[in-house]
Amino acid sequence: MANSLTLTLAQLNPIVGALSYNLEKIRKIRDTVPEETDLILYPEMILTGYPPEDLVLKPFFMEKVEEAVETLVKESAAQKPWLIVPTPWRQKGNLYNAALVIGEGKIQAARFKHRLPNYGVFDEQRRFTHGPLPEPVDFKGTKIGLMICEDMWYPESAAHLKKQGAEILLVPNASPFEAGKKTVRMDLARQRVSETGLPLIYLNQVGGQDELVFDGGSFALNEAGNVVLQAEAFAEDIHHTLWEKSDDSAQGRWLCLTDTVHPPYEGPEELYRAVTLGLRDYVQKNGFPGVLIGMSGGIDSALSAAIAADALGPEHVTCVMMPSPFTSKESLEDAAACAEALGTHYEIRPIEPAMKAFEETLHITSGIAHENMQSRCRGLILMALSNDGGKMVLSTGNKSEMAVGYATLYGDMCGGFNALKDLYKTQVYELARWRNTQSQVIPENIITKAPTAELKANQRDQDTLPPYEELDDILACLIEKDMGLPDIAGHGHSPETVRRVWQMLDRAEYKRRQAPPGVKITSRAFGRDRRYPITNRFLLDIGKQ
Repeated sequence: MANSLTLTLAQLNPIVGALSYNLEKIRKIRDTVPEETDLILYPEMILTGYPPEDLVLKPFFMEKVEEAVETLVKESAAQKPWLIVPTPWRQKGNLYNAALVIGEGKIQAARFKHRLPNYGVFDEQRRFTHGPLPEPVDFKGTKIGLMICEDMWYPESAAHLKKQGAEILLVPNASPFEAGKKTVRMDLARQRVSETGLPLIYLNQVGGQDELVFDGGSFALNEAGNVVLQAEAFAEDIHHTLWEKSDDSAQGRWLCLTDTVHPPYEGPEELYRAVTLGLRDYVQKNGFPGVLIGMSGGIDSALSAAIAADALGPEHVTCVMMPSPFTSKESLEDAAACAEALGTHYEIRPIEPAMKAFEETLHITSGIAHENMQSRCRGLILMALSNDGGKMVLSTGNKSEMAVGYATLYGDMCGGFNALKDLYKTQVYELARWRNTQSQVIPENIITKAPTAELKANQRDQDTLPPYEELDDILACLIEKDMGLPDIAGHGHSPETVRRVWQMLDRAEYKRRQAPPGVKITSRAFGRDRRYPITNRFLLDIGKQ
């Protein structure tokens, strides 16, 4: 029986569907670990990327997955370290979310995910079969307990592994980011340690995949629940850990002799890093050469430009100011100053000629249709520039605006991605202020002036909407907390205002269905998290009671 274990934790950023790319990442770690390495642990579904969604239902795709696994199996005959490679896996007619233990020229063991999440952004029961409670894997005399992601969130898998003699718990994950989730993960991991008395190693995926960001932040806990290792968040990170078995008890205890701890990010910085990583990976994994941003001189486009410049480099960001007769001199100056501070490309493309052409054709010169016409002129210009140069249009609407429909279809909503989509307006201000603590890139006037769409003279957002502090609280109650009218009114809001906001939220559902994807930040983002009908008369119905 071995008294030491050298374990490499590979916190990696795969690309969904890029089997060859992901296979090479697995190999690179395997081929560069220290010679004494016994075992390498990879994140959940490292071979396919997560979530692969309905790709795994295509037989041809799974055949290619199996070919990649067979390559690793054959190569393992000449390689010392065993590999724990999580992947979709077919066995006896069933499809599993699996972890394969590969070493010495064969698949030594396969363990299947027992708990399949089917809530929020997860649809695993649509595709996979529940596995049985996992049995320990015998690795050269050491019994290792494998739990895949969700299996750690409930006590039965860890308890079963402990009962069957497991000595250490390994948990490969693809756990997406949301604000506050790292604390939830840590608390649950400590519960499993407390219940079993076993050390636990939690390995998470990192990187962006469409709306999701995986934040990494892998960690290890000793048998007392203390953090003995903490990986970096929002970046690939490889840790070579040494565990030794003490002889101070009948069964011995596994002690980690590695104590690298990266302090986690908190508050606005954590959110900023999440949206930056999400945007970077969406652009780069989809092969765009950069982004185009409609620069208005307002807070949303300024923060979007800062995020884009940090994510991609300012040389890959083009900010386009598209003034109309209603655009103030102040906005022109603020937009130019922000682009200059960020070092991005900056262009001015006036929309007045296009406006006049539409006015002459449609005979519309005022009202909401005229306001939206301006937004659509800007969308047309941005999409034409995108088609011409290949850069992706970055939409800049925040969650508050998307919630109540304060946005124009085929206008400011056009684009391929939206970094601010799940950030409320009040959070946009928080992130802008935080970003300026790192370097002053957003002019102070952009942060302090009253927000306005500048689609007509003397326009302010608060002419149409409640103050953002009030609006955001009501929206959070409606969206994240699922509260009803009486309870929200109990927060100090008038029932009339709550009903009005709720009505705007319901009516804007059809717009949100046509919005670009954006980074999930909250526990209930628009899209995969929140699936409401477009045709929905519930609010009208309760109004009759």
